[in-house]
Amino acid sequence: MTPVIPVTEQLIEVEDLTVDFVSGGETVRAVDGLSFSLAAGRAIGLVGESGSGKSTVAGALLGLHRGTGARVGGAVRVGGTDVGTASDRELRALRGAVAAMVFQDPLSSLDPYYAVGDQIAEVYRVHTDATRRAARARAVEVLDRVGIPDAARRAHARPHEFSGGMRQRTLIAMALACEPRLLIADEPTTALDVTVQAQILDLLHDLRAETGMGLLLVTHDVGVAAESVDEVLVMRHGREVERGPVAEVLGAPKRTYTRTLLSSVPRVDTPVARAAAQPRPAAGEVLLEAVGLRREFRRGRRSVAAVDGVSLTVGAGETLGVVGESGSGKTTLGRMLVRLLDPTDGRLRYRGAEIAAASEKELRPHRRELQMIFQDPVASLNPRRSVGESVADPLRAAGAADEERIVARVRELLERVGLDPDRYDRYPHEFSGGQRQRVGIARALAAEPRLIVCDEPVSALDVTTQAQVVALLAELQRELGLALVFIAHDLAVVRQVSDRVAVMRDGRIVEQGTVEEVYGAPSDPYTRRLLAAVPVLDPVLAAARRSARKALPEPAGNVVAV
Repeated sequence: MTPVIPVTEQLIEVEDLTVDFVSGGETVRAVDGLSFSLAAGRAIGLVGESGSGKSTVAGALLGLHRGTGARVGGAVRVGGTDVGTASDRELRALRGAVAAMVFQDPLSSLDPYYAVGDQIAEVYRVHTDATRRAARARAVEVLDRVGIPDAARRAHARPHEFSGGMRQRTLIAMALACEPRLLIADEPTTALDVTVQAQILDLLHDLRAETGMGLLLVTHDVGVAAESVDEVLVMRHGREVERGPVAEVLGAPKRTYTRTLLSSVPRVDTPVARAAAQPRPAAGEVLLEAVGLRREFRRGRRSVAAVDGVSLTVGAGETLGVVGESGSGKTTLGRMLVRLLDPTDGRLRYRGAEIAAASEKELRPHRRELQMIFQDPVASLNPRRSVGESVADPLRAAGAADEERIVARVRELLERVGLDPDRYDRYPHEFSGGQRQRVGIARALAAEPRLIVCDEPVSALDVTTQAQVVALLAELQRELGLALVFIAHDLAVVRQVSDRVAVMRDGRIVEQGTVEEVYGAPSDPYTRRLLAAVPVLDPVLAAARRSARKALPEPAGNVVAV
């Protein structure tokens, strides 16, 4: 039976928490003397950059560091249980029944071989004496509660049959199965598109209102915290920087680091002045033109159009932003624009030359000038080769034979993107996420391109690293006259970097125009819905927008599954 915790009781009591990890004979302090508390029914956000210790704190609340070799000091009490001295049996009773955790990546938390309903039912049976039938009924009940449509039928589906948002809802349903008094959510909206993120945050808010549960939210997105919590604790290097009511900390931060963090957050409600030195496309100077571009993929006996009749232009030296939800066709379009994918139909011209159906031999003169920066630098960099060798690949592919000149050029490129050229021989795992993305940018620059397609280049980065990468791209664009196609689901980032914007949905462009036109006076209901879902830093405004979102009608057409 789930313990009944009085409303006045502290769900979380943390005093002088320290967590040390030992790696290669060296001790790294991930959390250093942190203290805070959380009362039942309240919500606190742990906010900070990657590596600040947020997730380490969340793991310590449930004793997840036990048996890992980590050294945990201080005192942690959750729901009246002393986590540090609790037996394994007491910890099992704590997890799920009193406190439950929702992790960042649902695919790694869900078993791909079992139906989601069976996985939830199993968790329920571990913590209760329920029969199999009662546990299955409970699984359907909580799936329905978190907004999974046709829950009784979808309970038999496996994780790969759900969208990213639906998988995250499934994890929340699993956490709710035993009616915990505390929910710990570790980056629950990272990498989700803006509308799905808004739906998950609205769900967490509604569940808190209905159940009175406490919430500890771990996030690097300050806007997500503004939407979801009562109090914010800003962390850096494992320590508390600033803590207080969310409106106070975000509205009038006292610490320099907090102000820096907030200044790095891109916003859709503040016009961004593009640099005066930015090269502007001359009248009629079109670098790339797509007309009726289409790409189909076979699924069994039927074809699915991922991109369906897209027409656009990219001028020399300008940035075209492409926004839309996951599955809207953005990445497929980007790959076609640089001919990494062959169009099924339509025309594609680069500097006046038709390249849609060009052979590899015919494409060769244009290959160096059309480059792509990928979303996941870990997947696009060979882990067995040094970053210097990866950056050198385009130079060798272009026929450069002088090894000394190649190495000198790579070192120059690494320095150009803000990396130490002496790290030429280091491997990708020795770099942070932001540094790996800089390596990807250096590799794209090696070919001396005129146009770069950037596919979600900052989606998995914290706000300060994101701002640094965006600033680097803008600087390179000014100096080299590059044209950029900037693909992202983050509308605030796209507003910051773009001259024009194209909004995609279900493989088609539903609206395009200048940044001022699309953001200032959107004509399509879908665009308005996207903009209404973007987090804001004012908690009062966030609450008003949450209510407004519920009143918005669904846009016509097939709604993207969440």
